[in-house]
Amino acid sequence: MLEVKRSGYYAWDKRPESKRSIRERNLTELVKEEFYENKQIPGSVKIAERLSTPEAPVNRKTVAKIMRNNGWKSKVVKKYKATTNSNHNLPVADNVLNRDFFAKNPNEKWVSDITYIPTDEGWLYLAGIVDLCGREVVGWAMDERMTKDLVIRCLNQAIGRRSNPKGVLIHSDMGTQYCSKDYQQLLKKHTFICSMSRKGNCWGNAPMESFWGKLKQEWLNEQHFKTRDEARGCDILVHRNLLPQEKVTCK
Repeated sequence: MLEVKRSGYYAWDKRPESKRSIRERNLTELVKEEFYENKQIPGSVKIAERLSTPEAPVNRKTVAKIMRNNGWKSKVVKKYKATTNSNHNLPVADNVLNRDFFAKNPNEKWVSDITYIPTDEGWLYLAGIVDLCGREVVGWAMDERMTKDLVIRCLNQAIGRRSNPKGVLIHSDMGTQYCSKDYQQLLKKHTFICSMSRKGNCWGNAPMESFWGKLKQEWLNEQHFKTRDEARGCDILVHRNLLPQEKVTCK
């Protein structure tokens, strides 16, 4: 049926498994374990990075081939609704940051934004501030309403945690919360430099958008919260050092 010689078949049947075949089989098991332990989220690049060691580097193309042959596809990041309203007549700041996301020193450049966490009670809004030097979360606040008080509490926490720094360049979108009089007065009080992305430009605040993406797709993926209080107390955020444990308020 196979149109091969009997001797050739027996030679193949008795031949020991090659080192390459053993290596690929073992790697396939490792890729499978890494893929499913992380809720089918990481792609070939991340899996290759996690499995690589200085003694035994793992090629991304090899991992991609293994995933393709087994039908393992990374989950696609979902699109989420907008959380800010840029259609207003309030004064807006220039885009001083201008996509320059490099910061040599702490408290040099901060980026901020608002996202949301779905619960059975409704949205729980989360405001955050990330220091571009080290990409550390320096301030955050949660509320069931997306008001100026939310971003003010977030900023107060960041100021308190970083011991009242002065002259920080802080970037956000043009939402009403960030353009409000009270928020702007707080920036002036601490001699902060306000910067805002242009309307409809998601790249203008890319580090913050990337952080929210990881928050939802990797850390909170498939998490279901019945109440807002349950979401507030989610220990995944703290255990992964995503949000600072202490809450500091600075008036």
